[in-house]
Amino acid sequence: MTDMRVWAPKAGKVTLHSNDQVLAMTQDAGGWWHVDAPFMHHGVDYAFAVDGNGPFPDPRSFWQPNGIHGFSRWVDHSVFEWTDAGWQQPPLGSAVIYELHLGTFTSEGTCEAAVGRLDHLVTLGITHVELMPVAQFSGDRGWGYDGVDLYAPHQAYGGPEGLKRLVDACHQRGLAVLLDVVYNHLGPAGNYLNQFGPYFTDRYATPWGDAVNFDERDSSEVRQFFIDNAVMWLKDYHFDGLRIDAVHAILDTSAIHFLEALANAVKNLETALGRHLVLIAESDLNDPRVIRSPAVGGYGIDAQWNEDFHHALHAVLTGENQGYYQDFGTLAQLAKVLTRGLAYDGCYSAYRRRCHGRPATGISGTRFVGCLQNHDQVGNRALGERTSRLLSPGLLKIGAALVMTSSFVPMLFQGEEWGASTPFLYFTDHREPELGEAVKRGRRKEFAAFGWESEEIPDPQDEETFAQSRLNWEERQEENSRHMLAWHQSLIALRRRLSCLTDGETEQVSVIFDETERWLTMTRGPVLLACNFADAPRIISCAAAKDKTMVLSSEDGFVVENTTLMFPAQSVAILVG
Repeated sequence: MTDMRVWAPKAGKVTLHSNDQVLAMTQDAGGWWHVDAPFMHHGVDYAFAVDGNGPFPDPRSFWQPNGIHGFSRWVDHSVFEWTDAGWQQPPLGSAVIYELHLGTFTSEGTCEAAVGRLDHLVTLGITHVELMPVAQFSGDRGWGYDGVDLYAPHQAYGGPEGLKRLVDACHQRGLAVLLDVVYNHLGPAGNYLNQFGPYFTDRYATPWGDAVNFDERDSSEVRQFFIDNAVMWLKDYHFDGLRIDAVHAILDTSAIHFLEALANAVKNLETALGRHLVLIAESDLNDPRVIRSPAVGGYGIDAQWNEDFHHALHAVLTGENQGYYQDFGTLAQLAKVLTRGLAYDGCYSAYRRRCHGRPATGISGTRFVGCLQNHDQVGNRALGERTSRLLSPGLLKIGAALVMTSSFVPMLFQGEEWGASTPFLYFTDHREPELGEAVKRGRRKEFAAFGWESEEIPDPQDEETFAQSRLNWEERQEENSRHMLAWHQSLIALRRRLSCLTDGETEQVSVIFDETERWLTMTRGPVLLACNFADAPRIISCAAAKDKTMVLSSEDGFVVENTTLMFPAQSVAILVG
């Protein structure tokens, strides 16, 4: 016998619809409605009607095989046979993360197809696979940040069974798996939560949709809805951690912030399961409170994406200065991030026209995730260009070397390791024509402000936009791709071999640079990284090079003579002593 439950505190009547039956439900004091449904078992479809409206999918639906508007399908998580008993993920400090989008990672765009590419990641040296959101969203194609059935793995990717098989296969190969979750808003199509209860508030606003009610009346059950969701992914799908999207848009004035409550629940689950779990936040606040311990007023999140590192590195390599890149572009800022964690730590931001951030004093570099590419920084460009289309091979190798030798946890975006030429565009598959047209117009209006003609901006709704974004795995056989792949493999292997590259001790990092001559050296214990960003050779005196041996260089012709370094143009070398 299954006790079917749904929270609808303001409803006067709720009914369960399943197997051509309609069962009246009973309300308890907490606003929860329940009914015994002896016919409910794995694979049975059902939905709820509220005050005669609907029926609607279950807000906690585990499976939406017929899309966002269809009936929910019951899942018995005990049916799946896992083979990962005893699995433990490696420490985050020693991680190399690989972000991927299931729909474009392979030509098939499924969990099953992704399993066939896992050995490539193992050979590369990846330790953690990070999946972009998989919660059921509108249509078949999309980034996943407009999910509406937050408990249901996307059917086009393989549904619950396919996702479990992927996670199990990763663990069999020694790969930890992280999942990107979105707790700051829901998508515009198929969002039925307000039919059940006050999940949203008009007290705040987000750029993407109604803000979630984390701190007003009836917010306790709303908070628990999202905490239970996190627990489900970690417990029932065996994920090793979560990446929490845009926490700066999780607006909460409660004495115990939602993020702190979430982190506490995950720590309790970690103890109960006897398995290490991690939480990583995306935040543009530059506020170390996110990753500090609750004992000192923090939220207790394990790590956060380091936007300053990406922006500083990207701006130096590309010379771009539009938008938020206007705050970056100097080697001095890159050096500050490498040695102090953040560039904007309370100083004035011209882009924001105010002071921004606070110092990350005493925080290990392993609490930050650093990258040169990610889905946002590629996909939010008008044409979705990767850095491989913006930079020379020499500058690409410098960027990779700085990512892999910094004190931060390195992350690659799918295909970056071989310099993939395929773009990663913004794509959607809304089945509501008006919504699809609105998304198209909004995208083109956004980039018109930067001087783009509307016809130059790919239509997110066009299936060809999605098709162009699929990785071309055959590219790996091309000469430049083979060299770039070998470079990444060598860097990852070196990071794994030298413990000083994973200690996270930013206070032990020393950076010297010349803004005019465009060179930079970074010393971390016995390791010296020397970069020439200029398009001409450079000769510098470097005391740190004394008694060190070159173990890796991007170009032939890099010469070390005692304390003198001779750089070819746009080159990088790593010395160890």
